[in-house]
Amino acid sequence: MGIETVAPNRKGSKEFLALAEETNSKSKTRKGRRRQRKMSPVQKLYETCKEVFSFCGAGVIPPAEDIQRLSSVLDAMEPADVGLTPDLPYFRMTVARRTPVITYLHLYECEKFSMGIFCLPPSGVLPLHNHPGMTVFSKLLFGTMHIKSYDWVAGAPEKTLASANPSLVAPPGVHLAKVKVDADFTAPCKTSILYPADGGNMHCFTAVTACAVLDVLGPPYSDPDGRHCQYYLDYPFSRFPDGGVSVPEDEKEGYAWLEDIEKPEDLAVDGAKYRGPEIQEN
Repeated sequence: MGIETVAPNRKGSKEFLALAEETNSKSKTRKGRRRQRKMSPVQKLYETCKEVFSFCGAGVIPPAEDIQRLSSVLDAMEPADVGLTPDLPYFRMTVARRTPVITYLHLYECEKFSMGIFCLPPSGVLPLHNHPGMTVFSKLLFGTMHIKSYDWVAGAPEKTLASANPSLVAPPGVHLAKVKVDADFTAPCKTSILYPADGGNMHCFTAVTACAVLDVLGPPYSDPDGRHCQYYLDYPFSRFPDGGVSVPEDEKEGYAWLEDIEKPEDLAVDGAKYRGPEIQEN
């Protein structure tokens, strides 16, 4: 009788332990799913950037599937996901300065990538500048922005031909570029992407209305590593007709001469604290 009593108890004990393990496993799975569901859009952006740029560096473009994955995450982002609304003081017109002040919200930066938001009031301008060796994703969160971008013309002569009129010859530090984009964009719109040598690596942002643009740079600027932000002044192609380059008449508006310049004195970019959802670094 005693044996008969003990045997069923052992079986019941094993069944209980198996049920408990199954319950714990399901509980962990549910908790994991809840954590995934609770991940904020900006946290998802951070996690995706970590994966996409993990094996990249200057001049190294992420694989096409990774570019698409990161673009999809950015495409889905909205102002509220980063704590922004159009009525914040960053987006108001000021009369104290002739050139509107731009506000930069720093989200995250490491040696592989950086994340930040430029907040532009109406008529705010981020002047023409480059992104050496970088792959850059720009997501317009709200507003209307004019983007003009260029890529260098491959094979354009570094030295111009002699001319009887020196004013018609591009001076040193002036190089030929081709217009990539020259258009207004209004949110919501697709994320724009530029590459180290394509996609409009040199660009200028002009706020038609108050707007905010979320930028992801991989890798970020770094003076010690030679990734200095260079600014440019653009001239129409007709400005230096003796530049040693022949372009059909009906295509000349698609080209420009870019001159290296120092950071414009009237450019004012103020940093402000990011107050959106916290990014959990890991």
